[in-house]
Amino acid sequence: MRATTIRDVARRADVSVASVSRALNGHANVHPETRARVAAAAAALGYVPHAGARSLSLARTHSIGVVLPDLYGEFFSEIVRGMDRETTARGYHLLLSNMHADAELAALAMRSMRGRVDGLIVMAPQLDAAGLAAALPRDLPAVLINAAAGTGCPLLRIDNATGIDAVVAHLAATGRRAPVHLAGQEANIDGRERREAFAAAMARHLPGAPVRVVEGDFSEEAGARAVAALRAAGDPFDAIVAANDMMALGALLALRDAGTDVPGEVAVTGFDDVPLARYLSLTTVRIDLVELGGRAVVRLIERLSGSGEVDSGEAELVGAALIVRGTSAVATETRT
Repeated sequence: MRATTIRDVARRADVSVASVSRALNGHANVHPETRARVAAAAAALGYVPHAGARSLSLARTHSIGVVLPDLYGEFFSEIVRGMDRETTARGYHLLLSNMHADAELAALAMRSMRGRVDGLIVMAPQLDAAGLAAALPRDLPAVLINAAAGTGCPLLRIDNATGIDAVVAHLAATGRRAPVHLAGQEANIDGRERREAFAAAMARHLPGAPVRVVEGDFSEEAGARAVAALRAAGDPFDAIVAANDMMALGALLALRDAGTDVPGEVAVTGFDDVPLARYLSLTTVRIDLVELGGRAVVRLIERLSGSGEVDSGEAELVGAALIVRGTSAVATETRT
């Protein structure tokens, strides 16, 4: 029995061979209905493109390299889920690597992708523009997530300022007068922007109130340590504005273990809206992490195919929306 060819797929889908090629190779200039018809025909016929021939004809691997600060935790898994959904739909594969927090390791992780991928998606919130530009392979197109501007690569950033401002406005409206920010690392772009946004939001919504910050590192353990430090200091606080959900959840569990009424005595808020936050009724700022990962893939494939807009140098902001849940219910009248 002869092997199924691309011409067989074209006949079954009632499109040209060129259309089949573009659809299976993830080109952006293919109508969704045509792409779906081609995919259905290929599946029905059991057609598998010859990887070696395709690589020789297109000089491509049809793989996308993804370099992240970490591969563990719900935040990263949700982003990767969005990437995987989009790459699968477009006939690409993902190759994941972990850069940790070291610039040299980041450069090594990116260089190791050469010859194995067509382009890179890099999340590097801990690297400055110069370090990131030096680490990026010059011969690989790249799209950046939550990274420094100024590298010449398309960039997606979370709208941290809008998210934190909404949190502080909500707390002020419900009677909180002494919130504390549980911050991420200063060297991390998101940590720094959320810290700065907290100070600005306090000035806007609670003028005259002190801007209090407890240092953290985005881990659940940091949330528990922050609660212990605040309790030991003895200074009153009625809300914790954590820079991410994991620190918020650590703080929430520590407060409950100490017998503190949440939200009666202390409100707790997070940032990101990872799945666990929903189960524990955590008030947080929702970022569509799946969509963020998928959008990065779309931007990269558009760049690879030459169909995307010319990069303006401006970051594409990903929206942030406050989700009010049980950990910040309306404060009692005695707080007003």
